[in-house]
Amino acid sequence: MSEEMAPLKRDYLPEDLQPLLKAAGFDGSIAVEARQNLEETRWLLEIAERHEFIKGVVGWLDLCSPDLPAQLERFGTHAKLVGVRHVLHDEPDDNFMLRPEFLRGIARLKECGLCYDLLLFPKHLRAASRLAQEFPDQVFVLDHIAKPRIADGIVSPWREDLQRLTQSQNVFCKLSGMVTEAHWNRWEASEFLPYLEVVMEAFSPHRLMVGSDWPVCTLSGSYASTVQIVIEYLHQFPAAVQAGVLGRNCARVYGIESVESRPESR
Repeated sequence: MSEEMAPLKRDYLPEDLQPLLKAAGFDGSIAVEARQNLEETRWLLEIAERHEFIKGVVGWLDLCSPDLPAQLERFGTHAKLVGVRHVLHDEPDDNFMLRPEFLRGIARLKECGLCYDLLLFPKHLRAASRLAQEFPDQVFVLDHIAKPRIADGIVSPWREDLQRLTQSQNVFCKLSGMVTEAHWNRWEASEFLPYLEVVMEAFSPHRLMVGSDWPVCTLSGSYASTVQIVIEYLHQFPAAVQAGVLGRNCARVYGIESVESRPESR
């Protein structure tokens, strides 16, 4: 980790998150990979088995590997594995997700009922649009609204490229990751309004879900203040819209059963 990420250099475990969820009114969470490592995927599934409030896991599998069928056989049938993610925005090749070997990996996910989380910067949105069009039956979830440059107040071309991506109805979006794209610990909730409105218009409420990006969000705000940005924004919408974004859409997209109210998506 870089020096600015040093506060994250400790263990963050289920017992740290559960009281935060409860205080915010959430019944559960989706745990999402942080390391591109099969051992971490195994560990996340293990703790999900021990903690009922962890409703699902978006893990990492090597989609480019010839060993992917064996990895899917090992992990793909686990009841709590709901999706896969790769840190695409750290790849030197901006078109990494369009490589033939990656596309072959994506093609294998639907047979296991797995979503694919897109972890991108704005510059990757056009490639993501091509990927989503290539696999219209594969569910994709855009993480962190693609990390627009909120601190600089820049909306375009992120807005236009996002709108192009949303033309694929198989793409959903997490309202998350915004506080770390603003000035750390010096933001106002009003700064996020233009970005929330773009995403709401582009996706429509039934394709959106709340997220926190915890514990990364703690670099720029508390868990409570981070999720409150979305909760307060939603007050202007009908109760059914609020219930969808605050949990039901997440449960539907990731195929989570027995959700009592609103699972939160990291």
